[in-house]
Amino acid sequence: MSETNGMPPTLADVNGLPPIPLGSEASPDSTALDPLSKTLADSPPTRSGKRAVPAASPAPPQTPLPADIFERPPTPTAIDPDAFPAPPPIASRPAPPPPAPPTRPPARPGATAAPKAAARPKVNHVTLEQLVREAFENNYSDIHLGVGEVPRFRGRGEMIPSSHPVTTEEVFYSWMRESLPESQVEEFNQRLELDTAIHYEGFVRCRVNVFVSLLGPAMVLRLIPLTILTMEQLNLPDVLRDISKQHKGLVLVTGPTGSGKSTTLAAMVDFINTTLSKHIISIEDPIEFVHSSKKSMIRQREVGIHTLEFANALKASLREDPDIILIGEMRDRETVDTALKAGQTGHLVFGTLHTNSAVKTIERLLNIYNPDEQEPMRLQIAETMVATIAQTLVKTTDGKRAAAHEILVNTDAVKDYIKRGAIDDIEALIPQSTYDGMVTMNQSLYNLYEEGRITSEVALEASPRSNEMSQMLRGRI
Repeated sequence: MSETNGMPPTLADVNGLPPIPLGSEASPDSTALDPLSKTLADSPPTRSGKRAVPAASPAPPQTPLPADIFERPPTPTAIDPDAFPAPPPIASRPAPPPPAPPTRPPARPGATAAPKAAARPKVNHVTLEQLVREAFENNYSDIHLGVGEVPRFRGRGEMIPSSHPVTTEEVFYSWMRESLPESQVEEFNQRLELDTAIHYEGFVRCRVNVFVSLLGPAMVLRLIPLTILTMEQLNLPDVLRDISKQHKGLVLVTGPTGSGKSTTLAAMVDFINTTLSKHIISIEDPIEFVHSSKKSMIRQREVGIHTLEFANALKASLREDPDIILIGEMRDRETVDTALKAGQTGHLVFGTLHTNSAVKTIERLLNIYNPDEQEPMRLQIAETMVATIAQTLVKTTDGKRAAAHEILVNTDAVKDYIKRGAIDDIEALIPQSTYDGMVTMNQSLYNLYEEGRITSEVALEASPRSNEMSQMLRGRI
Protein backbone atom coordinates (compact mmCIF):
# COMPACT_ATOMS: atom_id res chain seq x y z
CA MET A 1 0.00 0.00 0.00
CA SER A 2 1.49 3.36 -1.03
CA GLU A 3 1.73 6.58 0.88
CA THR A 4 -0.69 9.36 0.33
CA ASN A 5 0.74 12.91 0.66
CA GLY A 6 3.40 11.67 3.06
CA MET A 7 0.78 10.42 5.54
CA PRO A 8 0.88 6.92 6.91
CA PRO A 9 -1.72 4.53 5.67
CA THR A 10 -4.97 4.40 7.58
CA LEU A 11 -7.65 1.80 8.22
CA ALA A 12 -9.87 3.70 5.78
CA ASP A 13 -7.56 2.44 3.07
CA VAL A 14 -8.22 -1.10 4.16
CA ASN A 15 -11.75 -1.35 5.45
CA GLY A 16 -13.33 1.91 4.28
CA LEU A 17 -13.68 3.15 7.90
CA PRO A 18 -13.09 6.68 9.18
CA PRO A 19 -9.38 7.54 9.11
CA ILE A 20 -7.49 6.64 12.22
CA PRO A 21 -3.70 7.14 11.90
CA LEU A 22 -1.83 3.96 12.42
CA GLY A 23 0.97 4.02 14.94
CA SER A 24 -0.85 6.36 17.22
CA GLU A 25 -1.05 5.28 20.77
CA ALA A 26 -4.03 3.36 21.82
CA SER A 27 -6.46 4.92 24.11
CA PRO A 28 -6.01 4.16 27.77
CA ASP A 29 -8.97 1.91 27.69
CA SER A 30 -7.61 -0.16 24.80
CA THR A 31 -6.00 -3.46 25.77
CA ALA A 32 -5.54 -5.21 22.43
CA LEU A 33 -5.15 -4.51 18.78
CA ASP A 34 -6.78 -6.26 15.93
CA PRO A 35 -4.65 -8.78 14.06
CA LEU A 36 -3.96 -6.46 11.14
CA SER A 37 -2.69 -3.64 13.33
CA LYS A 38 -0.53 -6.12 15.31
CA THR A 39 1.05 -7.41 12.12
CA LEU A 40 1.94 -3.87 11.03
CA ALA A 41 3.49 -3.12 14.34
CA ASP A 42 5.64 -6.27 14.39
CA SER A 43 6.81 -6.09 10.77
CA PRO A 44 10.49 -4.86 10.34
CA PRO A 45 11.01 -1.50 8.66
CA THR A 46 12.02 -1.42 5.02
CA ARG A 47 15.09 0.28 3.56
CA SER A 48 13.17 3.54 3.24
CA GLY A 49 12.39 3.42 6.92
CA LYS A 50 8.82 2.32 6.44
CA ARG A 51 7.32 -0.91 7.49
CA ALA A 52 6.06 -3.20 4.75
CA VAL A 53 2.36 -3.87 4.70
CA PRO A 54 1.60 -7.44 3.84
CA ALA A 55 -1.10 -8.10 1.30
CA ALA A 56 -4.42 -8.37 3.08
CA SER A 57 -6.38 -11.48 2.45
CA PRO A 58 -9.96 -10.83 1.25
CA ALA A 59 -12.27 -10.64 4.21
CA PRO A 60 -15.52 -12.52 4.11
CA PRO A 61 -18.38 -10.25 2.95
CA GLN A 62 -20.23 -8.25 5.57
CA THR A 63 -18.02 -9.60 8.42
CA PRO A 64 -18.61 -7.36 11.44
CA LEU A 65 -15.53 -5.88 13.14
CA PRO A 66 -14.89 -6.37 16.85
CA ALA A 67 -16.72 -3.82 18.87
CA ASP A 68 -13.64 -2.96 21.00
CA ILE A 69 -11.86 -1.10 18.19
CA PHE A 70 -14.38 1.67 18.07
CA GLU A 71 -15.82 2.63 21.35
CA ARG A 72 -19.25 3.31 19.90
CA PRO A 73 -22.25 3.14 22.13
CA PRO A 74 -24.44 0.16 21.38
CA THR A 75 -27.54 0.82 19.35
CA PRO A 76 -30.44 1.09 21.76
CA THR A 77 -33.20 -1.40 21.21
CA ALA A 78 -35.82 0.82 22.78
CA ILE A 79 -36.09 4.55 23.41
CA ASP A 80 -37.31 5.86 26.69
CA PRO A 81 -39.62 8.77 25.82
CA ASP A 82 -38.83 10.45 29.15
CA ALA A 83 -35.14 10.58 28.33
CA PHE A 84 -35.72 12.99 25.48
CA PRO A 85 -37.90 15.98 26.23
CA ALA A 86 -40.36 16.89 23.47
CA PRO A 87 -39.25 19.86 21.37
CA PRO A 88 -41.33 22.99 21.55
CA PRO A 89 -44.24 23.03 19.13
CA ILE A 90 -43.56 24.65 15.81
CA ALA A 91 -46.25 26.76 14.25
CA SER A 92 -47.05 25.17 10.93
CA ARG A 93 -48.76 26.70 8.01
CA PRO A 94 -52.22 25.36 7.12
CA ALA A 95 -52.02 22.55 4.63
CA PRO A 96 -53.10 23.58 1.13
CA PRO A 97 -56.41 22.06 -0.07
CA PRO A 98 -56.03 18.86 -2.10
CA PRO A 99 -56.11 19.39 -5.85
CA ALA A 100 -59.46 18.82 -7.54
CA PRO A 101 -59.76 15.45 -9.27
CA PRO A 102 -59.27 15.64 -13.01
CA THR A 103 -62.41 15.70 -15.09
CA ARG A 104 -60.96 13.13 -17.47
CA PRO A 105 -58.09 10.63 -17.22
CA PRO A 106 -54.69 11.99 -18.25
CA ALA A 107 -53.69 11.32 -21.80
CA ARG A 108 -51.23 8.55 -22.46
CA PRO A 109 -47.64 9.59 -23.30
CA GLY A 110 -47.48 10.46 -26.94
CA ALA A 111 -51.29 10.60 -27.35
CA THR A 112 -53.13 13.76 -28.33
CA ALA A 113 -55.66 14.89 -25.78
CA ALA A 114 -59.20 15.04 -27.13
CA PRO A 115 -60.49 18.58 -27.53
CA LYS A 116 -63.14 19.75 -25.12
CA ALA A 117 -66.69 19.40 -26.44
CA ALA A 118 -68.30 22.67 -27.24
CA ALA A 119 -71.45 23.61 -25.37
CA ARG A 120 -74.53 22.21 -27.18
CA PRO A 121 -76.76 24.99 -28.39
CA LYS A 122 -80.39 24.95 -27.29
CA VAL A 123 -82.58 23.34 -29.93
CA ASN A 124 -85.84 25.03 -30.79
CA HIS A 125 -88.06 22.13 -31.81
CA VAL A 126 -91.76 21.70 -32.39
CA THR A 127 -93.75 20.66 -29.33
CA LEU A 128 -95.89 17.55 -29.11
CA GLU A 129 -99.04 19.62 -28.84
CA GLN A 130 -98.13 21.42 -32.08
CA LEU A 131 -97.74 18.05 -33.82
CA VAL A 132 -101.11 16.91 -32.50
CA ARG A 133 -102.75 20.12 -33.69
CA GLU A 134 -101.17 19.73 -37.10
CA ALA A 135 -102.52 16.19 -37.37
CA PHE A 136 -105.94 17.23 -36.11
CA GLU A 137 -106.26 20.12 -38.57
CA ASN A 138 -105.34 17.85 -41.50
CA ASN A 139 -107.68 15.01 -40.41
CA TYR A 140 -104.79 12.60 -39.84
CA SER A 141 -105.58 9.55 -37.74
CA ASP A 142 -102.13 8.74 -36.28
CA ILE A 143 -98.77 10.32 -35.46
CA HIS A 144 -95.56 8.26 -35.62
CA LEU A 145 -92.54 9.58 -33.72
CA GLY A 146 -89.19 7.93 -33.17
CA VAL A 147 -85.52 8.68 -32.54
CA GLY A 148 -83.58 8.84 -35.81
CA GLU A 149 -86.72 9.37 -37.92
CA VAL A 150 -88.67 12.38 -39.12
CA PRO A 151 -92.20 12.61 -37.66
CA ARG A 152 -94.83 10.99 -39.88
CA PHE A 153 -98.60 11.07 -40.05
CA ARG A 154 -101.17 8.57 -41.24
CA GLY A 155 -103.81 10.05 -43.47
CA ARG A 156 -106.46 8.01 -45.31
CA GLY A 157 -104.48 4.90 -44.48
CA GLU A 158 -101.16 6.09 -45.94
CA MET A 159 -97.96 7.20 -44.20
CA ILE A 160 -97.11 10.86 -44.85
CA PRO A 161 -93.64 12.26 -43.93
CA SER A 162 -93.59 15.68 -42.28
CA SER A 163 -91.23 18.61 -42.90
CA HIS A 164 -89.89 18.51 -39.34
CA PRO A 165 -86.23 17.56 -38.65
CA VAL A 166 -85.07 14.13 -37.56
CA THR A 167 -86.03 13.41 -33.97
CA THR A 168 -83.20 13.21 -31.45
CA GLU A 169 -83.37 11.40 -28.12
CA GLU A 170 -83.32 14.71 -26.29
CA VAL A 171 -86.30 15.96 -28.27
CA PHE A 172 -88.16 12.66 -27.84
CA TYR A 173 -87.89 12.72 -24.05
CA SER A 174 -88.90 16.39 -24.00
CA TRP A 175 -92.11 15.35 -25.80
CA MET A 176 -92.73 12.64 -23.21
CA ARG A 177 -92.15 14.94 -20.24
CA GLU A 178 -94.28 17.61 -21.88
CA SER A 179 -97.36 15.40 -21.90
CA LEU A 180 -96.80 12.59 -19.35
CA PRO A 181 -96.08 12.61 -15.61
CA GLU A 182 -92.59 11.67 -14.49
CA SER A 183 -93.92 8.43 -12.98
CA GLN A 184 -94.98 7.20 -16.42
CA VAL A 185 -91.64 8.21 -17.93
CA GLU A 186 -89.89 6.13 -15.26
CA GLU A 187 -92.30 3.25 -15.91
CA PHE A 188 -91.35 3.33 -19.58
CA ASN A 189 -87.62 3.39 -18.74
CA GLN A 190 -88.07 0.29 -16.59
CA ARG A 191 -90.50 -1.74 -18.73
CA LEU A 192 -89.55 -0.33 -22.17
CA GLU A 193 -93.27 -0.16 -23.02
CA LEU A 194 -96.11 2.11 -22.02
CA ASP A 195 -99.83 2.37 -22.85
CA THR A 196 -101.57 5.57 -21.85
CA ALA A 197 -103.73 8.42 -23.12
CA ILE A 198 -103.34 12.19 -23.42
CA HIS A 199 -106.28 14.57 -23.28
CA TYR A 200 -106.03 17.94 -25.02
CA GLU A 201 -108.91 19.93 -23.69
CA GLY A 202 -111.11 21.39 -26.37
CA PHE A 203 -110.05 19.55 -29.49
CA VAL A 204 -108.76 15.96 -29.27
CA ARG A 205 -107.74 12.97 -27.16
CA CYS A 206 -104.82 10.69 -28.01
CA ARG A 207 -104.26 7.02 -27.29
CA VAL A 208 -100.49 6.62 -26.82
CA ASN A 209 -98.16 3.65 -27.07
CA VAL A 210 -94.45 4.14 -26.30
CA PHE A 211 -91.92 1.42 -27.14
CA VAL A 212 -88.27 0.85 -28.05
CA SER A 213 -87.08 -0.08 -31.55
CA LEU A 214 -83.69 -0.61 -33.16
CA LEU A 215 -83.04 3.12 -33.51
CA GLY A 216 -84.27 4.01 -30.03
CA PRO A 217 -87.49 5.07 -28.30
CA ALA A 218 -90.59 5.52 -30.45
CA MET A 219 -94.18 6.63 -29.96
CA VAL A 220 -97.48 6.22 -31.81
CA LEU A 221 -100.43 8.47 -31.07
CA ARG A 222 -103.97 7.63 -32.26
CA LEU A 223 -106.15 10.74 -32.48
CA ILE A 224 -109.62 10.25 -30.99
CA PRO A 225 -112.14 13.06 -31.50
CA LEU A 226 -113.91 14.36 -28.44
CA THR A 227 -117.20 14.47 -30.32
CA ILE A 228 -118.69 10.99 -30.74
CA LEU A 229 -120.27 10.51 -34.14
CA THR A 230 -123.75 9.06 -34.19
CA MET A 231 -124.78 5.91 -36.01
CA GLU A 232 -126.50 8.06 -38.64
CA GLN A 233 -123.36 10.12 -39.24
CA LEU A 234 -121.35 6.90 -39.67
CA ASN A 235 -123.98 5.32 -41.97
CA LEU A 236 -124.02 2.19 -39.84
CA PRO A 237 -126.54 -0.55 -40.68
CA ASP A 238 -129.92 -0.32 -38.95
CA VAL A 239 -129.49 -3.78 -37.45
CA LEU A 240 -126.87 -2.36 -35.06
CA ARG A 241 -129.61 -0.38 -33.30
CA ASP A 242 -131.59 -3.57 -32.74
CA ILE A 243 -128.47 -5.29 -31.40
CA SER A 244 -127.84 -2.39 -28.99
CA LYS A 245 -131.34 -2.80 -27.52
CA GLN A 246 -130.75 -6.39 -26.40
CA HIS A 247 -130.96 -7.07 -22.66
CA LYS A 248 -128.29 -9.72 -22.30
CA GLY A 249 -125.64 -11.65 -24.24
CA LEU A 250 -122.30 -11.06 -25.94
CA VAL A 251 -121.74 -8.63 -28.83
CA LEU A 252 -118.34 -8.65 -30.53
CA VAL A 253 -116.99 -5.97 -32.89
CA THR A 254 -113.99 -7.37 -34.78
CA GLY A 255 -111.50 -6.29 -37.40
CA PRO A 256 -107.82 -5.50 -37.90
CA THR A 257 -106.05 -2.61 -36.23
CA GLY A 258 -107.23 0.73 -37.59
CA SER A 259 -110.51 -0.60 -38.96
CA GLY A 260 -112.72 1.69 -36.88
CA LYS A 261 -113.85 -0.84 -34.26
CA SER A 262 -113.63 1.69 -31.43
CA THR A 263 -115.58 4.29 -33.41
CA THR A 264 -118.42 1.86 -34.18
CA LEU A 265 -118.53 0.62 -30.60
CA ALA A 266 -118.58 4.19 -29.26
CA ALA A 267 -121.50 5.02 -31.56
CA MET A 268 -123.47 2.00 -30.28
CA VAL A 269 -122.76 2.92 -26.64
CA ASP A 270 -123.74 6.54 -27.34
CA PHE A 271 -127.01 5.31 -28.88
CA ILE A 272 -127.76 3.38 -25.67
CA ASN A 273 -126.67 6.33 -23.53
CA THR A 274 -129.04 8.64 -25.40
CA THR A 275 -132.14 6.46 -25.77
CA LEU A 276 -132.17 3.95 -22.89
CA SER A 277 -132.01 4.16 -19.08
CA LYS A 278 -129.12 1.82 -18.33
CA HIS A 279 -126.06 1.58 -16.09
CA ILE A 280 -122.98 1.21 -18.30
CA ILE A 281 -119.52 0.27 -17.01
CA SER A 282 -116.52 0.30 -19.36
CA ILE A 283 -113.10 -1.21 -18.64
CA GLU A 284 -110.48 -0.02 -21.13
CA ASP A 285 -106.71 0.09 -21.50
CA PRO A 286 -106.56 3.02 -22.07
CA ILE A 287 -109.85 4.94 -22.28
CA GLU A 288 -110.40 6.13 -25.83
CA PHE A 289 -113.76 7.85 -26.35
CA VAL A 290 -114.98 9.76 -23.30
CA HIS A 291 -118.72 9.48 -22.65
CA SER A 292 -120.86 11.70 -20.46
CA SER A 293 -123.94 10.35 -18.73
CA LYS A 294 -127.14 11.26 -20.56
CA LYS A 295 -130.26 9.16 -20.18
CA SER A 296 -128.04 6.34 -19.00
CA MET A 297 -125.39 6.49 -16.30
CA ILE A 298 -121.94 5.57 -17.60
CA ARG A 299 -118.76 4.94 -15.64
CA GLN A 300 -115.42 4.46 -17.37
CA ARG A 301 -112.40 2.79 -15.74
CA GLU A 302 -108.87 2.75 -17.11
CA VAL A 303 -106.45 -0.06 -16.34
CA GLY A 304 -103.42 1.27 -14.49
CA ILE A 305 -105.24 4.36 -13.19
CA HIS A 306 -108.62 3.28 -11.85
CA THR A 307 -107.80 -0.41 -11.47
CA LEU A 308 -104.60 -2.40 -11.28
CA GLU A 309 -105.70 -5.52 -13.14
CA PHE A 310 -108.07 -5.87 -16.08
CA ALA A 311 -109.42 -9.24 -14.92
CA ASN A 312 -110.05 -7.97 -11.38
CA ALA A 313 -112.02 -4.98 -12.65
CA LEU A 314 -114.09 -7.21 -14.93
CA LYS A 315 -114.96 -9.58 -12.08
CA ALA A 316 -115.75 -6.68 -9.77
CA SER A 317 -118.08 -5.14 -12.37
CA LEU A 318 -120.50 -8.04 -11.89
CA ARG A 319 -121.08 -6.78 -8.32
CA GLU A 320 -121.54 -3.13 -9.35
CA ASP A 321 -125.12 -3.49 -10.60
CA PRO A 322 -124.40 -2.96 -14.33
CA ASP A 323 -126.80 -3.41 -17.22
CA ILE A 324 -124.08 -3.14 -19.87
CA ILE A 325 -120.38 -3.94 -19.60
CA LEU A 326 -117.94 -2.65 -22.20
CA ILE A 327 -114.67 -4.60 -22.46
CA GLY A 328 -111.87 -2.95 -24.38
CA GLU A 329 -110.49 -6.22 -25.75
CA MET A 330 -111.13 -9.95 -25.28
CA ARG A 331 -107.49 -10.60 -24.60
CA ASP A 332 -107.26 -14.00 -22.89
CA ARG A 333 -109.17 -17.03 -21.63
CA GLU A 334 -109.99 -15.44 -18.28
CA THR A 335 -111.58 -12.44 -19.99
CA VAL A 336 -113.64 -14.66 -22.30
CA ASP A 337 -114.81 -16.79 -19.36
CA THR A 338 -115.93 -13.74 -17.38
CA ALA A 339 -117.61 -12.16 -20.42
CA LEU A 340 -119.58 -15.33 -21.16
CA LYS A 341 -120.56 -15.59 -17.51
CA ALA A 342 -121.74 -11.96 -17.47
CA GLY A 343 -123.74 -12.51 -20.68
CA GLN A 344 -125.42 -15.57 -19.20
CA THR A 345 -126.36 -13.80 -15.96
CA GLY A 346 -128.44 -11.03 -17.54
CA HIS A 347 -125.86 -8.46 -18.71
CA LEU A 348 -125.20 -7.15 -22.21
CA VAL A 349 -121.44 -7.35 -22.86
CA PHE A 350 -119.61 -5.52 -25.65
CA GLY A 351 -116.06 -6.52 -26.62
CA THR A 352 -113.55 -6.39 -29.47
CA LEU A 353 -111.34 -8.96 -31.19
CA HIS A 354 -108.75 -8.81 -33.97
CA THR A 355 -110.37 -11.05 -36.58
CA ASN A 356 -111.35 -10.38 -40.20
CA SER A 357 -114.55 -12.42 -40.38
CA ALA A 358 -117.68 -12.75 -38.27
CA VAL A 359 -117.68 -16.52 -38.64
CA LYS A 360 -113.94 -16.81 -37.89
CA THR A 361 -114.59 -14.97 -34.63
CA ILE A 362 -116.48 -18.00 -33.29
CA GLU A 363 -113.58 -20.26 -34.21
CA ARG A 364 -111.19 -17.83 -32.52
CA LEU A 365 -113.15 -18.05 -29.27
CA LEU A 366 -113.21 -21.84 -29.40
CA ASN A 367 -109.49 -22.10 -30.11
CA ILE A 368 -108.74 -20.38 -26.81
CA TYR A 369 -109.76 -23.62 -25.09
CA ASN A 370 -108.29 -27.11 -25.23
CA PRO A 371 -109.87 -29.59 -27.67
CA ASP A 372 -111.56 -31.52 -24.87
CA GLU A 373 -113.12 -28.26 -23.59
CA GLN A 374 -114.48 -27.00 -26.90
CA GLU A 375 -117.68 -29.07 -26.85
CA PRO A 376 -119.15 -27.43 -23.71
CA MET A 377 -117.84 -24.04 -24.84
CA ARG A 378 -119.73 -24.32 -28.14
CA LEU A 379 -122.92 -24.70 -26.11
CA GLN A 380 -122.11 -21.64 -24.01
CA ILE A 381 -121.25 -19.51 -27.06
CA ALA A 382 -124.42 -20.66 -28.86
CA GLU A 383 -126.55 -19.64 -25.88
CA THR A 384 -124.74 -16.36 -25.12
CA MET A 385 -123.84 -14.88 -28.51
CA VAL A 386 -126.04 -12.02 -29.75
CA ALA A 387 -124.14 -10.91 -32.83
CA THR A 388 -120.68 -10.60 -34.35
CA ILE A 389 -119.78 -7.54 -36.42
CA ALA A 390 -116.63 -7.66 -38.57
CA GLN A 391 -115.50 -4.34 -40.04
CA THR A 392 -112.94 -2.84 -42.40
CA LEU A 393 -112.33 0.65 -43.79
CA VAL A 394 -112.04 1.38 -47.52
CA LYS A 395 -111.13 4.50 -49.48
CA THR A 396 -114.04 6.35 -51.01
CA THR A 397 -114.15 8.29 -54.23
CA ASP A 398 -114.32 11.63 -52.37
CA GLY A 399 -111.01 11.03 -50.60
CA LYS A 400 -112.52 9.84 -47.33
CA ARG A 401 -113.07 6.38 -45.90
CA ALA A 402 -116.16 4.25 -45.32
CA ALA A 403 -116.83 1.15 -43.27
CA ALA A 404 -117.80 -2.18 -44.81
CA HIS A 405 -119.33 -4.78 -42.49
CA GLU A 406 -119.95 -8.48 -42.18
CA ILE A 407 -122.74 -9.04 -39.67
CA LEU A 408 -123.72 -12.37 -38.15
CA VAL A 409 -126.84 -12.42 -35.97
CA ASN A 410 -127.31 -15.43 -33.71
CA THR A 411 -130.67 -16.64 -34.97
CA ASP A 412 -132.09 -20.06 -34.12
CA ALA A 413 -130.57 -21.50 -37.28
CA VAL A 414 -127.12 -20.08 -36.48
CA LYS A 415 -127.41 -21.31 -32.91
CA ASP A 416 -128.11 -24.84 -34.17
CA TYR A 417 -125.08 -24.70 -36.50
CA ILE A 418 -122.81 -23.65 -33.61
CA LYS A 419 -124.06 -26.44 -31.34
CA ARG A 420 -123.43 -29.04 -34.03
CA GLY A 421 -119.96 -27.67 -34.74
CA ALA A 422 -120.81 -26.81 -38.35
CA ILE A 423 -119.08 -23.42 -38.15
CA ASP A 424 -118.00 -23.30 -41.80
CA ASP A 425 -121.58 -23.85 -43.01
CA ILE A 426 -122.66 -20.61 -41.38
CA GLU A 427 -120.96 -18.58 -44.15
CA ALA A 428 -123.43 -20.01 -46.66
CA LEU A 429 -126.30 -19.11 -44.34
CA ILE A 430 -125.48 -15.40 -44.05
CA PRO A 431 -126.39 -14.36 -47.65
CA GLN A 432 -129.77 -16.04 -47.24
CA SER A 433 -130.60 -14.18 -44.01
CA THR A 434 -130.66 -10.56 -45.08
CA TYR A 435 -134.12 -10.24 -43.53
CA ASP A 436 -132.52 -10.71 -40.10
CA GLY A 437 -129.98 -7.99 -40.85
CA MET A 438 -127.12 -10.29 -41.82
CA VAL A 439 -124.74 -9.28 -44.58
CA THR A 440 -121.49 -10.64 -45.97
CA MET A 441 -118.42 -8.49 -46.52
CA ASN A 442 -118.75 -8.86 -50.30
CA GLN A 443 -122.38 -7.78 -50.18
CA SER A 444 -121.43 -4.71 -48.12
CA LEU A 445 -118.61 -3.80 -50.53
CA TYR A 446 -120.88 -4.28 -53.52
CA ASN A 447 -123.49 -1.98 -51.98
CA LEU A 448 -120.84 0.73 -51.56
CA TYR A 449 -119.82 0.21 -55.19
CA GLU A 450 -123.44 0.49 -56.36
CA GLU A 451 -123.81 3.75 -54.42
CA GLY A 452 -120.74 5.11 -56.24
CA ARG A 453 -118.79 5.54 -53.02
CA ILE A 454 -115.94 3.16 -53.92
CA THR A 455 -114.39 1.93 -57.15
CA SER A 456 -114.31 -1.65 -58.39
CA GLU A 457 -110.55 -1.82 -57.72
CA VAL A 458 -111.10 -0.88 -54.07
CA ALA A 459 -113.87 -3.45 -53.76
CA LEU A 460 -111.65 -6.21 -55.14
CA GLU A 461 -108.76 -5.22 -52.94
CA ALA A 462 -110.82 -5.25 -49.73
CA SER A 463 -112.79 -8.42 -50.55
CA PRO A 464 -112.01 -11.57 -48.50
CA ARG A 465 -113.13 -13.66 -51.52
CA SER A 466 -112.00 -11.81 -54.61
CA ASN A 467 -113.28 -14.43 -57.09
CA GLU A 468 -116.82 -14.05 -55.81
CA MET A 469 -116.39 -10.27 -55.82
CA SER A 470 -115.33 -10.35 -59.49
CA GLN A 471 -118.45 -12.29 -60.45
CA MET A 472 -120.65 -9.85 -58.53
CA LEU A 473 -119.08 -6.89 -60.33
CA ARG A 474 -119.72 -8.56 -63.70
CA GLY A 475 -123.37 -9.10 -62.84
CA ARG A 476 -123.08 -12.87 -62.66
CA ILE A 477 -124.18 -13.03 -59.02
